[in-house]
Amino acid sequence: MNGCEIIFKYFPDLTEKQKGQFMALQELYEIWNSRINVISRKDMENLYVNHVLHSLGIARAINFLPKAKILDAGTGGGFPGIPLAILFPDTRFHLVDSIAKKITVVKEVSSALRLQNVQAEARRVESLAPGYDFIVSRAVTRMKEFHGWVKHLTVRENRHGMANGILYLKGGDLSEELAEVKKEFRLFNLSDYFEEPFFETKMVVYLPLN
Repeated sequence: MNGCEIIFKYFPDLTEKQKGQFMALQELYEIWNSRINVISRKDMENLYVNHVLHSLGIARAINFLPKAKILDAGTGGGFPGIPLAILFPDTRFHLVDSIAKKITVVKEVSSALRLQNVQAEARRVESLAPGYDFIVSRAVTRMKEFHGWVKHLTVRENRHGMANGILYLKGGDLSEELAEVKKEFRLFNLSDYFEEPFFETKMVVYLPLN
């Protein structure tokens, strides 16, 4: 089960609009990836597991509230931001990457899906101003460096059931890397939620910033 059905399996309460948006992702990324490479050809065969469902792993750690503002730092081709924006249509997502051609893909995919809650921008994370509830990302660098880039970007008011902070998709043995940060953290093992072998070593790292 590598197609869109796997999303419906784990997220059975999607609206028809959301189902249609998820179903459209394969063709959209095949079209745009042939022009601007943002996903390896091998991974395109497993788009829904390795990219879409992986991105949605963050939703196993938190349900974003309406009007919350989420930064996807180093979004690449739109992960995890675009799948999360489909799942949380009333939450605002700011997708940022320093490579402009990747943001071109994000903008085109978001436009085709008619995602009104996505803003995509080519710029460096360090240049952003505070204003976010959470910062999400998929392993763009070591956590210590990433923490240094974004630690000032959250708002003080905590509106969710957990303090504002970082939700970082990572894999493998993270003990040494997380020890460098010298901050409190929590791990969500995605193998507890998804049964596919891909998720055996995959985690969401939650690092509070407030």
